Amino acid sequence: MIRQTVLVTGGAGFIGSHLCQRLLGKNFKVICFDNLSTGSLNNLQKIQPHINFIKGDCNDYNQLKIVFEKNKIDIVFHYAAVVGVKRTLENPLAVLNDLEGIRHILELSHLHQIKKVIFASSSEVYGEPVEIPEVEDGHVNAKLPYAVVKLAGEKLMEAYFKMYNLNTTSLRFFNVYGPNQESSDYGFVVGIFINQVLENIAPTIFGDGTQTRDFVYIEDNIEAALLTIDAPLTAGEVINIGTGRPVTILDLAEEIIELADKQGILKPQFIESNRNDIKHRFPDVSKMQKLLKFRPHYKLSEGLSQTLAWYKKIT
Repeated sequence: MIRQTVLVTGGAGFIGSHLCQRLLGKNFKVICFDNLSTGSLNNLQKIQPHINFIKGDCNDYNQLKIVFEKNKIDIVFHYAAVVGVKRTLENPLAVLNDLEGIRHILELSHLHQIKKVIFASSSEVYGEPVEIPEVEDGHVNAKLPYAVVKLAGEKLMEAYFKMYNLNTTSLRFFNVYGPNQESSDYGFVVGIFINQVLENIAPTIFGDGTQTRDFVYIEDNIEAALLTIDAPLTAGEVINIGTGRPVTILDLAEEIIELADKQGILKPQFIESNRNDIKHRFPDVSKMQKLLKFRPHYKLSEGLSQTLAWYKKIT
């Protein structure tokens, strides 16, 4: 059987690097294209000898054009983006530039008759939810630059499907966590909490901790993405990728404290929040279950245990 070639943009990032590893395990040829602005070659350490890593920027059409011309690419995962709400608020113009990258990927995928293009979108497109759980064809209220770009990316994917029959799918990722995730102030809540607990600092919760999110372990996120490659009814679709099980931020903090054996030593610390945080966010995942025939395997405690073990190893 001829090995298919997959291009992963943003492949040195948290999610992209896990995707590259799993694709290799499934015998795909992997091209990882990343400008390393937020990604890191450390994430690819184990697999770099077995993949084709190319340093480049999706916003540079000519760099990307060479990659498509020199390689017979079958599938594209477009994961390159400015990552993290804090980082995107600090530099909104850089986020808006990501639209160029999306356009370049679609144009080159159309020209080179790519079999499948999968776009990493985000639950941020829902903004302040009008309905809970959040449904793909329901109300979207993207306000932050990052969310606006992701929503525009979805619309461009849909447009290329309708105009050129390019097989595109947008995956709306909810809160993905796991090994390799950034734990600095630019990172995400799971990594930040784990970092604090391992340093014997009480996890800091903004507000009262009753906010809910849907936390998806990285392996489940990747499995759903891989199933999208061959799932027959996903062309032109937008699909929520989550567990469908909301978790309060307080429960998350307490679970991490317990898994780290710090009960009685640490308690979550509450700080009054003037941030305009979304109170509740979790998806309706019936479309994912129907089209991808997928249900997440990892319970929160299992995913957090794996993540905690990784953080302990690197600190």
